[in-house]
Amino acid sequence: MMPLRELVERYVALGGDFGKPVPLLAFGLSSTETERIFSAYDEDYHISRFFKFSESPEPGAVKFSVNGVAITHVALNAEIQTIL
Repeated sequence: MMPLRELVERYVALGGDFGKPVPLLAFGLSSTETERIFSAYDEDYHISRFFKFSESPEPGAVKFSVNGVAITHVALNAEIQTIL
């Protein structure tokens, strides 16, 4: 499991700032790892409230299953820093 701090740091490095949608594919993890990590954080209320998942309407966008929902992007709220 990727520690939350590392996930947030990677998100900011990829997106440049909080609140911007970043493709889950950009995290450079296998499909299994991506789905496992983001599903686990999505199940934790104290963490999931800072995550905003979305599905790109673009054809060919790589989709992952996060707790059974097709997702392509994640945006993190800057307030997630309060729990790191």
